[in-house]
Amino acid sequence: MGIVYLNDQLLPEEQAKIPVTDRGFLFGDGVYEVIPAYGGTLFRLDEHLNRLQNSLDGVRIRNPYSAAQWRQRLQQLLDANPNSQADYSIYLQITRGSTPRRDHAFPQDTHPTVFASATPIIKPSDETYAQGVSAITLEDTRWKQCHIKAITLLPNILLRQQAVDAGATEAILLKEGYLTEGAASNVFVVLNNEILTPPKSPELLPGITRDVVLELAQQQGVAHREVQISEQQLREASEIWLTSSTREILAVTQLDGLPIGDGKPGPHWSRIYSDYQVFKKQLRQHTAR
Repeated sequence: MGIVYLNDQLLPEEQAKIPVTDRGFLFGDGVYEVIPAYGGTLFRLDEHLNRLQNSLDGVRIRNPYSAAQWRQRLQQLLDANPNSQADYSIYLQITRGSTPRRDHAFPQDTHPTVFASATPIIKPSDETYAQGVSAITLEDTRWKQCHIKAITLLPNILLRQQAVDAGATEAILLKEGYLTEGAASNVFVVLNNEILTPPKSPELLPGITRDVVLELAQQQGVAHREVQISEQQLREASEIWLTSSTREILAVTQLDGLPIGDGKPGPHWSRIYSDYQVFKKQLRQHTAR
């Protein structure tokens, strides 16, 4: 069992408890964030905290801490866990808090419940990166505010489980004939040697890893755009990628049972994936100084 953070306390996971009247438990009334930590350093913390603030604003929960206070508390949590210099995933959740009466309307004068845990990152195997994964397409049946990182993830769970039931790794979602994102990832395609990804909007989560991929493409002079992608373009793509904090950049080599390109991770994926590993290595070296 690891050490977790709950309402200004660091304590063993098995001792962490919240009231059954917490609105996160009763309504899914809260937001969350996932922050990688490489070699003891929280990855792109400012960007993650900005996204957290946007989510909190979207559901009208006050932010209990300043950016400096978040940094201090999350670093303390990371340092309190064994082998803190390893790669960890920090899960952070804020709910509207607990109230004695169950009512859909916002309660007055509640204190947000703040929880965070640190879990070692288990990346896909080298073989998985080398071979790529399969995905299926599904209609995007979620709500209209997917840019809010809400803890009410049942629609995503149901879509992801459909993919798992079909023997696939991810569900790639389509709305009115256009690509939005994956059930638990952002999506990139390569079409005519250009890297494309849907623009930020309420229909998808603004991924931090997604932004890093675009930055790397810019630095390397690789053609790239944020643009609407039709279902036809998705199926015609020579490469498809999934990005997330824990998977990083994963190539899709089979979509709905058909191969993407030659059925192997493509050259653009190989280049960007390699650049991402160098990016992480430089972060660790900077931390070690």
